Amino acid sequence: MYFLKGILPAQLVAFSTSSSAATLPVTMDRVTNHLKVEEEVSSFVLPIGATINMDGTAVYQAVAAVFIAQTFGLELSLVDQLGIISTATLASIGAAAVPSAGIVMLVIVLAQAGIPEAGLALIFAVDRPLDMCRTVINVSGDATVSMIVSKLQRNKT
Repeated sequence: MYFLKGILPAQLVAFSTSSSAATLPVTMDRVTNHLKVEEEVSSFVLPIGATINMDGTAVYQAVAAVFIAQTFGLELSLVDQLGIISTATLASIGAAAVPSAGIVMLVIVLAQAGIPEAGLALIFAVDRPLDMCRTVINVSGDATVSMIVSKLQRNKT
């Protein structure tokens, strides 16, 4: 509960803007002043996290790719599924911290798995609310990592 109370304002900004980068100042304030993470840790971890720690985006891309494949009646082997997971993870690391970047990177995941890109039309209609939720997950993950790093740092000294 402590974590959720501390990070809630950053989650609300993330939800409304759909941008990890736009949320960064609020996230840094909440993590430093309310979750008691040292500024040295938060100012290092959070900007990196906003750029490469896209947990929500990775999960979304994998689930969306499997959904589109099933919609087209395609059978995905275990190798195909592992390829989707790997590509989605790598694509999410390369995704920009701006709204709807995940949908653009989904094209790469679909192409790797041989899934028709025409299936994106099924996703576009519902992408905005999903993007808002993905960003909340991404920002929450960044804050979680900063707390873990801070705790590990304290234990070392």
